[in-house]
Amino acid sequence: MKPIAILVVEDHQIVREGLINLLKMEKDFEVVGEARNGRKGLAMAQQLNPDVVLMDIAMPILNGLETTRQMIKAMPHARVIILSAHCDDAYVSNASDSGAVGFLLKQSSSVEVCQAIRSVNKGKTHFTPSVSKRIQRLQQQRGHLGTIQKSASLTSREMEVLQLIAEGKANKETADELGISIKTVEKHRTNLMQKLDLHETASLVRYAIEAGIIESSVQLTVVK
Repeated sequence: MKPIAILVVEDHQIVREGLINLLKMEKDFEVVGEARNGRKGLAMAQQLNPDVVLMDIAMPILNGLETTRQMIKAMPHARVIILSAHCDDAYVSNASDSGAVGFLLKQSSSVEVCQAIRSVNKGKTHFTPSVSKRIQRLQQQRGHLGTIQKSASLTSREMEVLQLIAEGKANKETADELGISIKTVEKHRTNLMQKLDLHETASLVRYAIEAGIIESSVQLTVVK
């Protein structure tokens, strides 16, 4: 039987290597690629067409949530399992909305990781029990999460610009990274502030942390 082709997208090398070593121990798994950021992971997924993608949330350049959205838009058959050290409401809801079919905490056992991969490969979903409970509660209380509602109104490009702003990138650096003009970056920045009703860079950074776009532990240089 053909092994399950897996792509691992994780920016921390020690975690990525640990996952790969774990997966290689399973006879029905084949790790076909690895990437250290979302943009590289997106390109590799389109090139390698894996059966399952293990996707970290908090990554530089392009976070796992936006990578998942873009990946599923380009490859509707993609089966993505989100990996996170956190299960805050915003993380869980945004992961579900991104199209991911699984969500595992990094504290999960190796048995659960393997079980999740086999499950989603068969067309099922797999959410860690604590995450599953949060999703059910959030679906019942959808109206109260302003942060999540606002995220849904942002385009993929605006989410990319927001992450780079929150990481402390200046307009020129953002333009170079995305291959667009500084004027276009400024326009996206203005649209972000209008849509989110936030009117200073520090507020955008706080919003990005609350929405799970970046981790609060990231050392940021806020550029005004």
